[in-house]
Amino acid sequence: MEKGKKETMRLEIESLSKNEEFARVVVAVFMSRLDPTLEEIDDVKTAVSEAVTNAVIHGYQNREGKIIVEAEVEKEEKMLTVIVCDNGIGIGDVKKAMEPMYTSDTTGERSGMGFSFMEAFMDEVEVDSEPEKGTVVKMKKRIGG
Repeated sequence: MEKGKKETMRLEIESLSKNEEFARVVVAVFMSRLDPTLEEIDDVKTAVSEAVTNAVIHGYQNREGKIIVEAEVEKEEKMLTVIVCDNGIGIGDVKKAMEPMYTSDTTGERSGMGFSFMEAFMDEVEVDSEPEKGTVVKMKKRIGG
């Protein structure tokens, strides 16, 4: 690999909860080229799980749709970037949605901790969303540093 060059991957999955595990394993295998610790792998897998689950449950509200998972490694900087996108219902108030314990779920089954977990396990989390257009979650983690 050329010095400073980035490696990328892109995965498109159906918005089914069973695909959450597949997405997190694919990202974990992809990030292995940065020689992460087991703890770093677990952190990223948890964050990816939360982002994909949010897309399935909140973005598409368990309806049919596509979720795009992209990942990029910058070997020189030992940086992993993961982006999870959906074209679901979007988030009207991103700041409120990112508050711990906030959930739009009315069944009482969700804890509202998805974004909090992403922020706890990753170094950076950005959420860009527009009602009726979808949501993009961009997460970064420095590996080995």
